[in-house]
Amino acid sequence: MQITALEIRCCRADTNSLDARSMRPGGANGALEFLVLTLKTDTGISASSFGFAGRTARGAGEMAAVSLRPLLVGRNAFDREAIWKEFRIADRWWNHLPIYSYGPADICLWLLGALAAGQPLYRYIGAARDSVPSYCSSLVLPNADAYAAEARAVKAAGYKAYKLHPPGRSFGEDLDIHIAVRDAVGSDFNLMSDPVASLTLEDAIRLGRALEKLDYRWLEEPLADENFSALRELTRVLDIPVIGTEVLAKHPYSVAECIATRVVDGVRADVSWTGGPTGVLKTAHLAEAFHMNCELHTAIFHPLELVNLHLAASIANNTYFETLWPHEMFDFGLAEPIRIVDGMAQLPQGPGLGIDLDWDFIDRATFKVL
Repeated sequence: MQITALEIRCCRADTNSLDARSMRPGGANGALEFLVLTLKTDTGISASSFGFAGRTARGAGEMAAVSLRPLLVGRNAFDREAIWKEFRIADRWWNHLPIYSYGPADICLWLLGALAAGQPLYRYIGAARDSVPSYCSSLVLPNADAYAAEARAVKAAGYKAYKLHPPGRSFGEDLDIHIAVRDAVGSDFNLMSDPVASLTLEDAIRLGRALEKLDYRWLEEPLADENFSALRELTRVLDIPVIGTEVLAKHPYSVAECIATRVVDGVRADVSWTGGPTGVLKTAHLAEAFHMNCELHTAIFHPLELVNLHLAASIANNTYFETLWPHEMFDFGLAEPIRIVDGMAQLPQGPGLGIDLDWDFIDRATFKVL
């Protein structure tokens, strides 16, 4: 099965529901931009994937076109490992692309294999389960009452847990928010915290000890992922698990030290920022060898979340499937929604992703084809 073409669509979601109050400073405001990559083959089978695009789909798309097309076109679609390694070499020598650049291409290669085999992606990889516990993560909300109300809504919807992204304006406010959310959902519901690298080591220790008393399940990325020495000390002094590594480039090698020397208690990966399913599987299996979990990070767009779900069902050392709340803000790009029953995300059984992309939506969203 030879790859004959790589098509890259630069897209803009027709939504204005995402505003500056929902994201950190520097985050998106207004319409979300993304890519859709399609690999075509001489067998007539093709596979497509959404791709993260940062601030600009045009810029991300042009970088992907000049870097990925020579690597992919003319290759055997089953040479995933060789292509993945060749991308790493090319990226080191000249490209130096953002961490989200290769993931969609690797997703397409895995989907081509699954489609040719007539299997859902998770079974083509090797299934560990058919459904995955699901939790929802907040955006950045205005105050403690808003977080508490959202946590109650997530619990009422049947999800298994809720994760806060506190605003980070002050330590006292963030702590009050965590207390308010625990009070809102009671003691029988799992909670996690993700301050998005906003704390000092001293404040991370203070927050971690408070979260231990509040029975939070984990503390995620309280410090920058690359701050190994401080994270190692934080992990040492806290009982609550410290989770990190989602924004480290070039998995699994960049996280090997974190796993082997317990810089963190659990690592993070996803199909968008970790180099596709190949990178996720390498990181997850490395972590498993050290009796450590690899918790999958939201990929934001639901077509990418669906790929994450297939990976979550293929990995034994992953607890949850994560999506952002409210769902309707990001629920576009699939012909039908991801099915979640009693808080368990259900794996579709059709070949490949098992759910088609919404090509009518993609056509409307496309503003340039490369």
